[in-house]
Order: sequence, then C-alpha cells, then structure tokens
Amino acid sequence: MNTLSYKTRSVSKEDEPKNWYVVDAENKTVGRLATSIASVLRGKHKPSFTPHSDTGDYVVVLNADKVVFTGNKLAAKTYIRYSGYAGGQKSRTAQELFDKKPTEVLEKAVRGMLPKTKLGRAQIKKLFLYTGTEHPHKAQKPQPFKF
Repeated sequence: MNTLSYKTRSVSKEDEPKNWYVVDAENKTVGRLATSIASVLRGKHKPSFTPHSDTGDYVVVLNADKVVFTGNKLAAKTYIRYSGYAGGQKSRTAQELFDKKPTEVLEKAVRGMLPKTKLGRAQIKKLFLYTGTEHPHKAQKPQPFKF
C-alpha cells in the first residue's frame, strides 16, 4: 500500500503576493472581458487559489468606455434598481447607463460575477476602471494580462 500523503495547501491573503495587471478593453465584449477580470480578482488563475481567502490580483482596465455589446443588448438590456419604497423601482437601458457612466457597465458585469459577501466586496475594490489610456498606477508596474 502506498502511504504518500498529499496535503491541500490553504493560503491566507497575507501569504500570497499581489500582482498588478493592466487590460485594454477597446473592442472587447463586455461579458467575456468581465469573466476574465472576475477570475483574476478572485485569484482563480493561480495554482494556490483558495475560495475563502482574498488571493486575487489588482486589475487596471483602460478604455472602459470602448467595450462592445453583442447583438441588440445595448438597446434591449435593462438595469433595474429598487429603493425599497412603493414606486421606487427604476430601470435604465444599457445605452442610457453607457452614455451617463461608461465605466459602470463593466463594473456591474464584474460585480455580478463575484461572491455576494464581505470577500466579494473586498475583491471588487481591487478593480480600477478608466475611460482613457492613462492611469495613476504606473508606480505599481502593472503587466499586461494575456487572455
């Protein structure tokens, strides 16, 4: 009988080094880009992924206002919010939201793919969205992320 023992390594957020990645979102589909970003924020691209710990990396997204939707989603997709009061439900199409706050569309897509817990709220703070090609994170030396 073979008595090799393999232990599953559980990594805490202090043990895992954090990297910085930069992504150019120009002409990228919203959903496909959001799944890749959410995976990096969670740390699923690392072999030391631990579901209950924040082992993900930082992501800087450039040209977030130049993402594209497939099909008729820009006119047909609606974002709904509810204040909790009677008559407090408001809806906005993707085109209206995109015109008013272009980075909000991608942020909502990524936020929906993260856990709805304290861990997910901590992970979304590592996402930085910018509409142009300039960002203030040059000191962190972000590397381009290959999808």
